[in-house]
Amino acid sequence: MMIPVVVESVRMNLTNGQRVVILKDDKLDRYLLIWVGQNESQAIALELQNEKAPRPLTADLLKSVIQELGARVADVHVTDLTDDVYYARIGLMNAQNERLEIDSRPSDAIALAVRTEAPIFVEETILESSSIRLPAEQDERLEVYRDFVNGLFERGHDIEEGERRPDA
Repeated sequence: MMIPVVVESVRMNLTNGQRVVILKDDKLDRYLLIWVGQNESQAIALELQNEKAPRPLTADLLKSVIQELGARVADVHVTDLTDDVYYARIGLMNAQNERLEIDSRPSDAIALAVRTEAPIFVEETILESSSIRLPAEQDERLEVYRDFVNGLFERGHDIEEGERRPDA
């Protein structure tokens, strides 16, 4: 079963430059951390901040190509987690209203989803095994959350794009 999520934030460790996209399941207060590359995190963060790059980024180009072909982005699914690497699919509806599924890195799929306002879904088994929950009784939830995420950055590991941290 696919669970809807939103991009809660994009964070960066100022010490080593590692970046993470944080997806949030609003219903159960679960957070999924996906470590991404610098360019991908910038593409997502710029769109979340309603800013534009001086020249089109890859996600901007892909959005334009999809639109020019008469298609639209229907949704994005984070579908699998194998050997600490996340996998995603971009769901497209073409001009004939036929659904197409395109294999993608999660970061590229998320960057496209935020540009097209397409919903993002994560496979429930991934959220069950890899998400992080905050204690419900915390009053200062946001501060606890920030402390937790900042603590992850302090552990410092080199992670490939799309991988989850082994200690997360």
